[in-house]
Amino acid sequence: MSSAPLIRPAVESDAESIARIYNQGIEERRSTFETRLRTVDDTRAWLTPAARYPVLVIDTGGGIGGWANLSNYRPRACYDGNAEFSIYVDRACRGRGYGALLLQALIDEARGRGYYKLISRIFTDNQASLALCRRLGFREVGTYLRHGQLDGVWRDVVIVERWLPEEA
Repeated sequence: MSSAPLIRPAVESDAESIARIYNQGIEERRSTFETRLRTVDDTRAWLTPAARYPVLVIDTGGGIGGWANLSNYRPRACYDGNAEFSIYVDRACRGRGYGALLLQALIDEARGRGYYKLISRIFTDNQASLALCRRLGFREVGTYLRHGQLDGVWRDVVIVERWLPEEA
């Protein structure tokens, strides 16, 4: 009998798994405009223990099944309570509910750190990510048409947001 997956803050030894999973997303061209594969050193830089923007991983007991993080939304002080979020699940672990577990944990972590809004942009054809966000209370704000080019093709993105204070 396997144990339940554990969601925890990422540590330096997770950097290789985080890079590998992120690179899957880059290669698949379904989740990010990024095209440059990430190195372990790239992802290790995100893992400063006292970082303002946390990185969480889902530890399956046999490895890291996915990760999620917060990042800066905009540099102006008026946006300090906003954060962008990203979530990536290893392709071998998809369909097990890990994305929902990770995103809920990230929401809880963000709330505990005093953030009041989470924001992301999701490719319009990434129905799995859009459905996940809907299930966890994100609102679809609108669509940016031709937001950026990926491999020479214009891509549209849906803007999603979630207000974190419970009384909202």
